[in-house]
Amino acid sequence: MARGHQKIQSQQKNAKKQAEIKKSKGHDQKTAAKVALVFTCGVCRSQMPDPKTFKQHFESKHPKSPLPPELEGVEA
Repeated sequence: MARGHQKIQSQQKNAKKQAEIKKSKGHDQKTAAKVALVFTCGVCRSQMPDPKTFKQHFESKHPKSPLPPELEGVEA
């Protein structure tokens, strides 16, 4: 076991190493996934990544509701 000055140096070195690892890691998957969900259903507020999925969702979950204008030209 390291004592005194050597212990402090070891702790500082480890803290610096951990900070570099965290910095190089960047953002996590959860944040990236949340950014990718761009389209939000106006009826149920669920989020979808692309217009094709959004249209499929809307047609299956809300068949009686009118189709939103942003989905008019999208092919499912």
